[in-house]
This record gives sequence, C-alpha cells and structure tokens, in this order.
Amino acid sequence: MGRLVMKFGGTSVANIDRIRNVARHVKREVDAGHDVAVVVSAMAGKTNELVEWCRDASPMHDAREYDAVVASGEQVTSGLLAIVLQGMGIQARSWQGWQIAIKTSDAHASARILEIDGTEIINRFGDRKEVAVIAGFQGINPHTNRITTLGRGGSDTSAVAIAAAIRADRCDIYTDVDGVYTTDPRVVPKARRLDKIAFEDMLELASLGAKVLQVRSVELGMVHNMPVFVRSSFDKPEDIDPHGTPPGTLICSEEEIMESHVVTGIAFSKDEAQISLRQIEDKPGVAAAIFGPLADANINVDMIVQNVSEDGKTTDLTFTVPASDYNRARDTITASKGKIGYARLDSATDVSKVSVIGSGMRSHAGVAAKAFKALSERNINIRAITTSEIKFSVLIDAAYTELAVRTLHTLYGLDQT
Repeated sequence: MGRLVMKFGGTSVANIDRIRNVARHVKREVDAGHDVAVVVSAMAGKTNELVEWCRDASPMHDAREYDAVVASGEQVTSGLLAIVLQGMGIQARSWQGWQIAIKTSDAHASARILEIDGTEIINRFGDRKEVAVIAGFQGINPHTNRITTLGRGGSDTSAVAIAAAIRADRCDIYTDVDGVYTTDPRVVPKARRLDKIAFEDMLELASLGAKVLQVRSVELGMVHNMPVFVRSSFDKPEDIDPHGTPPGTLICSEEEIMESHVVTGIAFSKDEAQISLRQIEDKPGVAAAIFGPLADANINVDMIVQNVSEDGKTTDLTFTVPASDYNRARDTITASKGKIGYARLDSATDVSKVSVIGSGMRSHAGVAAKAFKALSERNINIRAITTSEIKFSVLIDAAYTELAVRTLHTLYGLDQT
C-alpha cells in the first residue's frame, strides 16, 4: 500500500469516454490498496476557449475576473470525474483549489503556490478511503480570497505540490506521451525513451523547449525530492501492474541513477528572436541601460554575447528574447537609444536555439567542442553560444534546426540501437 497523486492532462480528459478511461486508471490503484489523490486539467481546448471569451468580452479585462473564468474548466472536469468514480462504486469527492486550500500569491494568471494544508485529504484517506479529485491550475490568495491561476501547465505544478503536502510516495503525471525522450521523436525518429532522468536534467530540458512538464513542477519535485513518473494515460488500465514499476520515465534525484550519461537529451526552441546593438560606447552602466528597461517591461533575455573592438572604445552586444516579445523588446531598446548610445540595431526572427543537456558534462571535457565541429561539418553557422555546468546552447538559423538536432543526437550516441 502507498499514497499516490495521479495527474491527468487535457487530452486525457477531453471527453466523457476519456474521463471513464481515467477513472479505470484510478480504480486500478484504489483496488491495489493505495490512497489516491487525482489532479485534473480542463478538457482539451477548453482553457483556450475560456481565454478567448475573456478577450472578446474586453481586451483590457480585469485579471481577477479572468482567473475566475478560466479556472472553471478544471472545476467541470473534477466534478465529472468524481461522478464517474462514484458510479463505479468508489468513494470520491471533488475539490476546488480554494477548498483545500491551495494558498498562492496574488499574481493573477501566474500565481505561485505558498502553502497547502493536506490534513483534511489525509484524514479522509483514513476515515473513508475517499479519493480526492482536485481541480489543478488554481488556488486562492489568502489576503483577498480571490481565485488565482498558476499559468499554462499549472496543473503539473498543482500535482507535485499536493504530492508534497500529503506526503505521497510518488506523483504520476499522465499525458499523451509515454515518457520523456532524448529529443522530440517527431524530429528524430530514433529518439529513445528514458527510463530515468535527474531533476536537474529535466529542469534544463523543460526550460529549453521540451514541453512534457512545466518548469515549476520540476523545481518543486527537486526541492521536495518527490519522485515524478511521466506516463501515458492511453495505456490500457487493466494491462498495468499497480504493484510493479510504472511504464514511463522516472524523474528523480541524481543519486538514484546508477549510470549517468554524459548527454541526456537535446532540446530546441524556435520561439527565439535575436537583437544586436552595434558600436556601443564601452563604458560602465551600458549593460544596465540596455537590460534594465527590458526587465522593467518583463521581457526575459536569454543568450548574451559581447564583442569589444580592438581599440576598446566600442562594443557590439547580441542577445535573444522570446519571439513573442520581439516587437516590444525592439521598441523598448529604440526608446532608450539616447541613453544607450548605439550606432545601429540589427535583428533576426528566423533563428532557433538548440541545447545539449547532461549532468555528465561536469566530469567530461570537450563535450561542446565535439558539437561545434559536427555542426561546422554540416555547414551550420553558430550565431551565439551560452554554457552552464550541465548544458550548452547554440543559436542558429531556423532552417537548420532539424538537421542540427539530428546531427547532435547521433553524435552523442542517443539514437536507438
């Protein structure tokens, strides 16, 4: 017997038939004697529809009312799943974020979880063997008593946070893929599913383009050392042994992985834009004059490369921003031209970022050099490079993205054999 949190995404609960399939997964674990809390997303496409309704109602809508509207999708799903489970003879009760309560900051549409009291859910496990069906993606600000939402993918974060709060043995994230792969199988058919991956590696993959899990959910798992399984909701419930190792990918601490590969995976993002400022006077305060206004505008800057001229009087500075923020970033920099003092602004939106991730890089030299040589042999020009202890990223022309990913995937021995 154990205590599990099971999270199901939008495609897994897209209609009543799929909700019934989810209920069979839950019943399997209940019949095995486990205490179960289930976290659900809104039905596939429902959140997008609710967001559009808010925009149609008013382009400048109140963020508090926006959260009240978009949080309703998970409320519907949690109620429906509880009804189906009850029809199968399973004690179940739905919970909204405010009922638990999942206490959050007041940053509507992107709130952060502050505290969860799992006492009542734990008590009901013991007293009633009751399954808690919890609406993901939402909470409540304790000072205003207003509903808040956690941002896109927030149900993953809800699930891991609840798992920590109720001291679960494991958090299972059920999705439309059967685990975490070395890269996107649609780009590299030879990509392998990983049996295990360290929190740090998964955090890098998630932040650099892999869309399997929300970044904050991985952070929470790492902070609380909560094992997370990524698995498919479309595996037949009756074919799975509830007492065995689940099919999928375990995200865990590095110490639990017997053999750490030098490179774990390749991530990529086409949502990139490059801005280059030419002939900036090289003096103290210039970087602050550039990146301060961008920070004030909530524009995230990623890769930064600076080149100083031979005479040391001027410098060129290149950086990247999300493509969705490109126009705002360019306008922000243009508005600060007098303070910055650059001669020319060059930009490109047809670029992509390819990243190589692996905890094993800490103890191996020359990992990045191999990539640079392999890309040059494919005539792929590198525009910018950033590195950290367990990853490096290159900025390249978007047209070469898939070729670069396939080249690096093979280079580091990640192809299926």
